[in-house]
Amino acid sequence: MSAEQWYMAIGGHQVGPVAQDEILSNLRNGSIDADTLVFTSGMTTWQKVRDAPAFASFVGAGALAGSTPPPPAPGRRAHDIDFVIHGNEMQFVEVELDPGEAAVAEAGVFMYMTPGIQMETLFGDGSHAPRGVLDALLGAGKRLLTGESLFMTVFQNRAQSKQRVAFAAPYPGKILAMDLKAIGGQLICQKDSFLCAARGVSIGIAFQKKIGVGLFGGEGFIMQRLDGDGLCFVHAGGMVHLIDLGPGETLRVDTGCLVALQPSVSYDIQFVGRIKTALFGGEGIFFATLTGPGRVWLQSLPLSRMADRIYAAAPQTGKGRKEEGSVLDRAFGLGDLIDGR
Repeated sequence: MSAEQWYMAIGGHQVGPVAQDEILSNLRNGSIDADTLVFTSGMTTWQKVRDAPAFASFVGAGALAGSTPPPPAPGRRAHDIDFVIHGNEMQFVEVELDPGEAAVAEAGVFMYMTPGIQMETLFGDGSHAPRGVLDALLGAGKRLLTGESLFMTVFQNRAQSKQRVAFAAPYPGKILAMDLKAIGGQLICQKDSFLCAARGVSIGIAFQKKIGVGLFGGEGFIMQRLDGDGLCFVHAGGMVHLIDLGPGETLRVDTGCLVALQPSVSYDIQFVGRIKTALFGGEGIFFATLTGPGRVWLQSLPLSRMADRIYAAAPQTGKGRKEEGSVLDRAFGLGDLIDGR
């Protein structure tokens, strides 16, 4: 790929510089689409991705093309923040705040901030200042049901100039920038995938009404519902794959690989079908059935799958050295002696 630097226009903001590979990656995972404006040196004006010669062959081939989101409505209620996503496998997002602007984030994702940022912990989802005790309890109750902390952290720029604050991904994967205004105002995601958002985005709950989803879906009856018209950031493990489902089109996926979906997509749980496959296949007993229309974001490396592999390889479990070393090493534990165990 070319080493030239590109810029993207996302949610009315200029993002970059980024490499050409990163724009292609964003196309594949659904962070941008073929109508996103891009710019690089040598161009006289901004062009849609589909019209830029560097990307026309990819979009024209149909591999990256998807449904065009509805045009955004004028004006925003949420704070209008700028951002840059840094890194490849271990990413972090740096948010730039104008005076008075604020971002909300989950506990434990803060990385750094400049001196003009004031950090405050609020009871509830942090989307707005609580309007009384009942409002605060309602916001906190939503977070309690999703298994998250009762508190959210708000980072507000109290200076007279632009300030920056950064939030890091908790494990290897990709950070997706989602403009809620461009995708219909709502997004349903795994309860541990939300990272941060512009203040004004509401982090609530999405009940799954079907009993099978609640008992066997891996995410319980409840997933997180992000509402608003601002930017939010969700994290996915490994690589991200975007799929556009047409009306009535169905997709079956591993329950842990589901990151996010639009509310128009229905979500159910099905038994794998055969007892032998369920018991000895190693892929679980249930999978998720998704039915369109709408967009679905999948991850290649769920946290639970990575944790299982790390646990299985840990020496404390007695499995970590099972296939390592020579016959003498396995028979007499010479490797343990050398390692000091």
